[in-house]
Amino acid sequence: MALALDAPSASADTEAYCSIRRVPRAELARAMRQHGDYDILATTNRGRFTSELLLRLVREARDGAGAIRPLYIDSEDWFFAYIETAGVTVEEAPESALLGLEHGQRLLLEFRPGHVVSVVKKGPFPRLAVNVRAWWPEDSHPDEKYSFTDTASTPKLKVTTHREITYRLLEFEDMIVIDKMDGVTGRPLNGVLGKLFEIIGEGSLKYSRSTVTDDGLHVIRAKSKKILSVSATVVVTPDGKAKKGVPDDRPDLEAIEERLKRDLEIDYVPYAWETEDGTCPSEAELAGS
Repeated sequence: MALALDAPSASADTEAYCSIRRVPRAELARAMRQHGDYDILATTNRGRFTSELLLRLVREARDGAGAIRPLYIDSEDWFFAYIETAGVTVEEAPESALLGLEHGQRLLLEFRPGHVVSVVKKGPFPRLAVNVRAWWPEDSHPDEKYSFTDTASTPKLKVTTHREITYRLLEFEDMIVIDKMDGVTGRPLNGVLGKLFEIIGEGSLKYSRSTVTDDGLHVIRAKSKKILSVSATVVVTPDGKAKKGVPDDRPDLEAIEERLKRDLEIDYVPYAWETEDGTCPSEAELAGS
């Protein structure tokens, strides 16, 4: 069994060898508790919660003492810190969280200088940039993917998570961007779009750009692509109710929407993950190397 860097049994030699730092569950829970005033159990708030949390962890790691190292988050640590923060039992946890635990889905965050952004061709340079990898190994679960239904969305949406998800997470002064996402697909289950996607299959999210207003609304501009490219703006209230488009009586949201549409073109450094499974080698493996 591999030893994580911050495990009590890890030796000083192991720590010197492995550059990845495992985020302890208590630290993860503390960071989760700093979320804003919105329902973290709502599926429609899932992206906001995850993005803000990962950026918070990276910011603290970057600004803290010591060497800057990639961060590893274990599936059990994530799940139990999450339900503790949400104040629910295992049985009350959202289906998406339970499936992540069942499959052993873990996270690796690479944010060291020179590892994420290569060149910004259009738009501002991000103040924080992270490579995100979410995955589970075959010995954790044999399935190549899992799916769940988001009944809170309109229309209802089927979301499929594949064995490996990768994307670039960027923080700008006025928005958060998820770019170049691979490994998550979805399709509407009802309405005219539902009929269309029965023919063309599931579409993949290519990017999302979002910001939060002073009154707590989460404004998202996203693009998905299969055979057709579809871009849309969605406004999500703190309780997780989502509505497509911007209300006519909110010119401030119209201005935000236009800002989220602006040109942004970035070249990225190719992914180069530290290890295959995101954990340090065991002491036995080190002794034999």
